[in-house]
Amino acid sequence: MERNETSLRQILAANIKEQRRILGISQEKLAEISGLSWQTINSIECLRTWVSDNTLETLARTFNIDTFQLLIPPEIKTALSSDPTSALCKLAEAKKNYDSVYNDIFALI
Repeated sequence: MERNETSLRQILAANIKEQRRILGISQEKLAEISGLSWQTINSIECLRTWVSDNTLETLARTFNIDTFQLLIPPEIKTALSSDPTSALCKLAEAKKNYDSVYNDIFALI
């Protein structure tokens, strides 16, 4: 049985491109905002290089998302977003509610 799996590099590249598309920015602008070089961004998106944990965290911070979100295959993100009752969606909603309550309590202190 032959499986056509997407490599982690392909997943990362697709997610970076998608985040750039959402923000409406170029590779050059992402490089400027993140402090990474344009060549690094281009090499990641063109599957020529892998990233260090620091680079992955920098990209996630720049996109204002959790690091793991850069490594979720696009087809899984699509499936999760189309099913609002999915476990991941429920977990994300619970975290959002927790963060809100935590912030309210912290503000009182």
